[in-house]
Amino acid sequence: MIVKTHIQVFCMSAVLLLLTSCMNEPAEVKILYWNIQNGMWADQGNDYDHFVDFVMDEDPDICIWAEAESRYRTDTAVKMAGCEEAYLPYNWDLLARRYGHRYVCMSGKRDTFPQVVTSKYPIRTVRRINGNGDDIVVVHGAGQVEADIDGEKINIVTVHTYPFKYAYLAEDQKASAAENGGDVFRAAEVKYICEQTILEQDPEGKDNWIMVGDFNAVSRVDNWHLGRPEDDKAFLLNDYVRSHTPYLDLIEHWYPGEYQKSTFSGRRIDYIYLTHSLFEKVIEARTIYDGFATTHRDGREGIKFCHPSDHYPITFTVAF
Repeated sequence: MIVKTHIQVFCMSAVLLLLTSCMNEPAEVKILYWNIQNGMWADQGNDYDHFVDFVMDEDPDICIWAEAESRYRTDTAVKMAGCEEAYLPYNWDLLARRYGHRYVCMSGKRDTFPQVVTSKYPIRTVRRINGNGDDIVVVHGAGQVEADIDGEKINIVTVHTYPFKYAYLAEDQKASAAENGGDVFRAAEVKYICEQTILEQDPEGKDNWIMVGDFNAVSRVDNWHLGRPEDDKAFLLNDYVRSHTPYLDLIEHWYPGEYQKSTFSGRRIDYIYLTHSLFEKVIEARTIYDGFATTHRDGREGIKFCHPSDHYPITFTVAF
C-alpha cells in the first residue's frame, strides 16, 4: 500500500495546475513575409548562411517568400541556364529545414517568380492559380495554402502581380503605359485571384484568411503621403480589394496615419490583408528595416539589384 505524503500531493497538484495553465494559454503564431529578390541572390554565394541566420533569429512559425526562385548567377546579372543551375525553388525543402521548417508549398508557377510558403505547422496546397487559359493570365502565378495550427485553420493566399507600366503582351508598350495598362492588368489579376479564393469559398470573410505579397500597386489610403490625383489608376488594385472583399490592410490599421514603406525605393507595394477574425487576433506587426534586412544598391555597373533585397520583410504575430 502506497501512502502519499502532503509534499507529494502538493507537487502533483502544482504540476497539474501548470499543465492546465499551459493548455489554456493562447498559441502565438508568428508569420513572416518577404520578397527576397531573385531567390535571395545576395546570399546564394554564401550558401544562404546569413539568410538562414536572419530567419532563425526572427523565429517565425510560417514564412511566405515572393521571388522564391534563383534567377542569376552569383554576383552577376547573368541569368542562370535553368533548373540545372538554380538551387531554388527545387531545394526549398532543404533550405527550410535549416531554419526549422518541415513543410513547404509552392504557388502556381508560370515563370521564374513563384511564391513559396514554409512552415513549422502542417500546410497543404489548396489551389495553384495561373489564370483561366483564356482572357486572364496571372503572370507570376498565385496560390492558396491552408495551415493547420493545432486544429485552427488559416487560409494563406500568395500574390505577386505583374510589375510593368504597360499591359501584359501589349503590342504598343508605350501607348499602353500612357493609358496605365499595367495598373488595369494588375487589378484584373487580383480580382481573378480573389474570385478563385475568398470570394468563392468565404465571401463574408468569417474564417481566418491572409492575402499577402508584392502587389506592385499603391493604395489610396496612403495618398496623404503620395499626393497622387484621386482618379489615378494606380489605386485600382487596392480599391478593388478594399471595396469588394472582406480583407483589412494590416499595416494601415496597425499604424494609422503612419507611412510604412516596403521597398528601398520608398514605395509601399507589399501588403498583408487579413479577414477581421484573424486581424482581431494580431498582437504585433512590424516592417523590418534594420540588421540583415538593411538594404542598399549593389552599385556595380550593369547590376541593378539590392543587398539583400529591394523589399523589406514584414512580420506579424497572432494569438489563438
